[in-house]
Amino acid sequence: MTRKRSDRGEAKGAAPSLVPIALPKPALNGRGALFAALRRRRTIREIDEAPLSLQTLSDLLWAACGVNRKTGPFGRPGRTAGSASNSQEIDVYVALKEGTYLYDPFANRLTPVVAGDLRRHAIGHGQGGGAAAPVRLIYVADNDRLANTSGFVEPGLRDPDVQRSYYYVDTGLIAANVYLFAASLGLAAWFHNCDKPALAAKLNLRADQRPLFAQTVGYPARNLSEGR
Repeated sequence: MTRKRSDRGEAKGAAPSLVPIALPKPALNGRGALFAALRRRRTIREIDEAPLSLQTLSDLLWAACGVNRKTGPFGRPGRTAGSASNSQEIDVYVALKEGTYLYDPFANRLTPVVAGDLRRHAIGHGQGGGAAAPVRLIYVADNDRLANTSGFVEPGLRDPDVQRSYYYVDTGLIAANVYLFAASLGLAAWFHNCDKPALAAKLNLRADQRPLFAQTVGYPARNLSEGR
């Protein structure tokens, strides 16, 4: 017999010997910067065209997936966002008005990839908002790093379905860091789809590289930030 679930995802009739546990109200005050950022975290699609300073961009990228320790799992540098077997298979491309760059977290620099404005391709068809936003982060999975990681190779890690499950989760970890960073500075952030075929061609990606999603970051639109 199939067990029915309530609207809250509870299996009816499961573990009858257990009773619900009432949790205390979250102690949000006095918990430091992380809790403050979590309280402010949200998606803001209305984003101003004002550019971010180079320092803010550097801080943003480090928060996303920068190196936070020289030695992490399996002898590779550790990053602010985890990845399967520390394969670090997600690359972050940074689309700016003048061109698109690849973030190199180990040298802390932006490596030029293609000149010209690709920001319009880093957004899904029919998605509005943030058209002139200064920064779009493009998340690209490199399946070769998953299949040939120097870390622990799980059985099936070379299987496309298994790879897909990992690179989607690993992208989400990076995107969550970006959201918290944006919230901590009062910036706007928006995680969204992208024009995958166009980006694969424009960025000259290999067959085993795949554009996944993009995330737009900037200052909240003036008409949104005023009155806060």
